[in-house]
Amino acid sequence: MTQSAQVRLTPSRGSESRHLWLYAGHLGPVVGEPTAGDLIDVLTPDGRFYGRGLYSPASKIRVRLLTFRDELIDETFWLGRIQQAIRLRERIVAQSNAYRLIYGEGDRLPGLIVDRYDQLLVMQTLSVGMDRRKEVLADLLMKGLNVRGVYLRNDAKSRALEGLPLERGFLRGGGPTQVEIHEGPAKFLVDVERGQKTGWFCDQRENRLAAAKFAAGAAVLEVFCHTGAFGIHAALAGAGSVESLDVSQESLEIARRHAAMNQVENRCTYRQADAFEEMRQLVKSGRRYDLVILDPPAFARSKQALAGALAGYKDINLLGLKLLKPDGFLVTCSCSHPVSETDLWNNIRLAARDAKRDTRLIEQRGQSADHPILASMPETRYLKCFIVQVL
Repeated sequence: MTQSAQVRLTPSRGSESRHLWLYAGHLGPVVGEPTAGDLIDVLTPDGRFYGRGLYSPASKIRVRLLTFRDELIDETFWLGRIQQAIRLRERIVAQSNAYRLIYGEGDRLPGLIVDRYDQLLVMQTLSVGMDRRKEVLADLLMKGLNVRGVYLRNDAKSRALEGLPLERGFLRGGGPTQVEIHEGPAKFLVDVERGQKTGWFCDQRENRLAAAKFAAGAAVLEVFCHTGAFGIHAALAGAGSVESLDVSQESLEIARRHAAMNQVENRCTYRQADAFEEMRQLVKSGRRYDLVILDPPAFARSKQALAGALAGYKDINLLGLKLLKPDGFLVTCSCSHPVSETDLWNNIRLAARDAKRDTRLIEQRGQSADHPILASMPETRYLKCFIVQVL
């Protein structure tokens, strides 16, 4: 490793933001010959020390900063960051054995994701710098936690932007790749090998528990249900019926299994359908619900897709509001990074106007607290959730 590799910020980038990503256009010529994943020092335009990070020559994000102090990046450093992440989760996660243990930039470990499912950790190393250190990181995690293994889910497409191969499998330990978890009163089965992302959407945990507060005695419609978690929570909270829609038959089979695990299958029905088409048919047929839950996949992954995404959110929120009885509740979410809280709220307001329904905001929510938002990085804040009531 070349210890003396350095690069200067360009005057246009400045040195005040403390954002952890430095793009190629933010940087001048590299001094030294660092290879992919090496440490590199970043200097201010006038030559003062600014920060130290991991070098990614194949990526548009050329440097991911680890620290703004002139400190040694060694095993003690990695252990300190991991222990800080563990301490936070010990304070904030009380109702589940499934949570995000390390949230990349939110834990000042850019490019590293670790989710804990009971006694199994699932790791993603999404940058070349973190990928080169995955063995050390896995060892530190195994020593610091009472777990049986570390499973790699390095099949995210973003790895290709770093010049990294796609892979998955046990890095440490072994055993089953399906894990039973609990989330409040609910039980679910997580498939860390085949499930989406790392196997489960921990970021919606607190929103699922919050939505369940409005479910007692309710007729519930769960749209984009995936494996049924929102609806299962609603049923356990006393919903009279839960009707769940998804386009994926495979996801619906898992949702039915979850309903059986929680002994609520007599109140939960699952139907394969295109959400937009089915909601329109339900509106036309006069069906109405006490609680409608909308948890769609991301409609926009770039700013260029924002206009189309907002049109999609407007459509589903309009339909969701039309499907509600008076005094009913809409729980509507967006995990699209480019869609802001303001965008989504304005979207809901316009949908209510067009639906000719008076609404009021009950709760404005975001991602679970195990996905902490780094103040200097708006990108770490992505999940929006609004709970509104129709009057």
